Amino acid sequence: MTSQWCETTLGEICDKVGGIIQTGPFGSQLHESDYSQEGTPVVMPKDIIEGRIITDSVARIASEHVERLSRHKLKPGDIVYGRRGDIGRQALIRKEQDGWLCGTGCLRLSLSNTVIEPLFLHYYLRQESVISWISNQAVGATLPNLNTSILRSVPVRVPPLPVQRHLAGILSAYDQLIENNQRRIKILEEMARSLYREWFVHFRFPGHDKVKMVPSPLGPIPQAWGVKRLCEIASVNRTQINPRNPPERVLYIDISSVSPGQINSLQMYTFAEAPGRARRIVQHGDIIWSCVRPNRRSHALLLQPEPNTVASTGFAVLTATKVPFTFLYLSTTTDDFVNFLANNATGAAYPAVTAKTFEDAVLLIPPALLLKKFGEATIPMAEQIHVLQFQIQNLRRTRDLLLPRLLSGQIPLAG
Repeated sequence: MTSQWCETTLGEICDKVGGIIQTGPFGSQLHESDYSQEGTPVVMPKDIIEGRIITDSVARIASEHVERLSRHKLKPGDIVYGRRGDIGRQALIRKEQDGWLCGTGCLRLSLSNTVIEPLFLHYYLRQESVISWISNQAVGATLPNLNTSILRSVPVRVPPLPVQRHLAGILSAYDQLIENNQRRIKILEEMARSLYREWFVHFRFPGHDKVKMVPSPLGPIPQAWGVKRLCEIASVNRTQINPRNPPERVLYIDISSVSPGQINSLQMYTFAEAPGRARRIVQHGDIIWSCVRPNRRSHALLLQPEPNTVASTGFAVLTATKVPFTFLYLSTTTDDFVNFLANNATGAAYPAVTAKTFEDAVLLIPPALLLKKFGEATIPMAEQIHVLQFQIQNLRRTRDLLLPRLLSGQIPLAG
């Protein structure tokens, strides 16, 4: 019964429950020197992807700084909302993130659960209409910014708590299936990486005990293995759209849509409306690697892409020509390779590498027979990962279709 739904704002809810809507630490509260390799995670907008906090590159601070910043501690049920850059990035804090810190560039919403269920609010804020409303209130021409006043003024249409929990439960079932698939993907990826390390890093490949070690520029390596530049076994930026004969439409991969190992979204455009960067043609088995800030590891392997899929010219597109694509992917996503890119990036404010940086990278290349065996073992894993990713896309699509209809009361609940 939508007649029981009430209209209010986040600020009114906050005042009613004695909640908190505040910005993360800024200025002298948190210095660059306070960050360390170990310690408590500090959540920044870049760490929020698809409603979840990704810890691959999360910043941390040591315990001596945590108490000083205790008012920014997150607790389960809080929502951390990015206040700079892409509007709409927000994540619900889970039990395992209890005590983490809301970082610079984020806002913290702590509204209890007596008026609005945190999981319901998390989904409510994911609606395109709500993101658009908030985006329209943002200040700043070049870099949109939010503040507490804007978030407090967000209108919310709230059903009774049991209905909120029911709706949130329906939507979270989709997210649980997505997370299950993501866990399976991680297992498959780790299996492939373990095999890569075992054969090509620790040299415990089939028949290794019968192969002599010989000197090389990279140190001792098995006999008959070679040290080659990447351009000898792969091409970089093989082809791009000819503007004289463009396709009618393109399916575009932007840098912001790629996180380590995965493409989070693609955007369909007519060619005339597509960004000028939408030029790099990709094909099955290609690897896309963001040239900007390579330390963020924005890369992905493409399998069976839709026709007319193109990537931003901000990517280097690597196409394996003399090795299995899984070997090239695993070779170019190791910590050593990322460090190579980071050390060869130029530009202080906007560090970036070029296609030549990739072409000049030196790789250790095993004999063809061993590469063939590696491909036979790992390509099926990559294909299974692709199937799981496809299922994830379908689940996301269905969830996002249901989201506004459920939260507006358009779909009546059974029972």
